[in-house]
Amino acid sequence: MSSLPVIGAAMTLGELEVHRNWLFEKQRDLELQDFTTADVLNGDWTLLAERARKLLDGFEGRLGIHGPFWGFTIASNDPDIRAVVAKRLKQGLDVCAAIGATQMVAHSPYTTWSYNNLDNNKGEPERVVEHVHLTMRDAVKQAEDIGAVIVLENIEDIDQHVRVALADSFNSPAVAVSIDTGHAHYAHGSTGAPPVDYYVKAAGNRLQHVHLQDADGYADRHWALGEGNILWPSVFQALADLTSNPRLIVEIKDKSKIPASVEYLASLGLGQ
Repeated sequence: MSSLPVIGAAMTLGELEVHRNWLFEKQRDLELQDFTTADVLNGDWTLLAERARKLLDGFEGRLGIHGPFWGFTIASNDPDIRAVVAKRLKQGLDVCAAIGATQMVAHSPYTTWSYNNLDNNKGEPERVVEHVHLTMRDAVKQAEDIGAVIVLENIEDIDQHVRVALADSFNSPAVAVSIDTGHAHYAHGSTGAPPVDYYVKAAGNRLQHVHLQDADGYADRHWALGEGNILWPSVFQALADLTSNPRLIVEIKDKSKIPASVEYLASLGLGQ
């Protein structure tokens, strides 16, 4: 990325109505977060999709969604659970097709417990990958068919490499890597993981999506940028070495502070 990156944001449709002018002025990337729950995906979400299309008339930025994640892992060893998760992923991709989204965020299966135990039982790392493939194989094919990419976001991941290897194992352009800066910083501060910039370096050009949130290394704060203690210059220096042009998405609790978060990055000469 040779020039200062244009920073996007994650929000719901209601919040999009508030920030629409800010989003459109630089055609910032957008991640919609209305389609994560079972009640929405099992209901008539087409009304939300129609609302999204109207609000985004004239939008030229890259559009994605946060996919479903509540209450499950993509690496369940129970085939009945895998069937439900596969259904949810399909529903999320159906939404992508309906609104023209080209990216869907899914959560990593790797936990703090698994970091210490993957090598405790023979063949366990391979079984995790197998279970993820059994869960996601139809979704990956669907994503390929509609021109979308499923990006795997770190949650509790301590090992910054294992999720990248999981994405690579699909050998598909429809599976790539996401990083959440606050999740990485939590893992660094609380569970001995490396700092955030190491996650960026490990992902390399497999990285296609970043959740930007600030934190204190203790919890998943989703604070506005500048309110925590993430070392943003090191993160953006690592990003500057990439050619994959990942979507840089501010994902914070207080959506009124989205513009201020980008202004903070601009004050550091890191983004616009």
